[in-house]
Amino acid sequence: MNNFEDREKAFEAKFAHDEELRFKVDARRDKLLGLWLAEKMGKTGDDAENYAKEVVISDLKEAGDADIIAKVMTDIKDAGLDISEEQIVEKLSEFFVVAGEELS
Repeated sequence: MNNFEDREKAFEAKFAHDEELRFKVDARRDKLLGLWLAEKMGKTGDDAENYAKEVVISDLKEAGDADIIAKVMTDIKDAGLDISEEQIVEKLSEFFVVAGEELS
């Protein structure tokens, strides 16, 4: 029975590690998106960093990417930029890969 419990604990530890890594990769991805958009909006320095933080926080509201997409699309519209939702989805995928490479 001890062997089974050890395997179960190892599985739980791996699951917790994987979830933590996924959270970190998603947060890094969101920050990269925020910094990219900040540049497009003409923000620099602390303004760009603060905007990137807003983007990261916006993704914590609900599961999935709908919350972050809604936030940035509103910001894009308000800034008068010509960036489509499809481009945002592509950038999220691109930055997910970059973030994964940076954190692994």
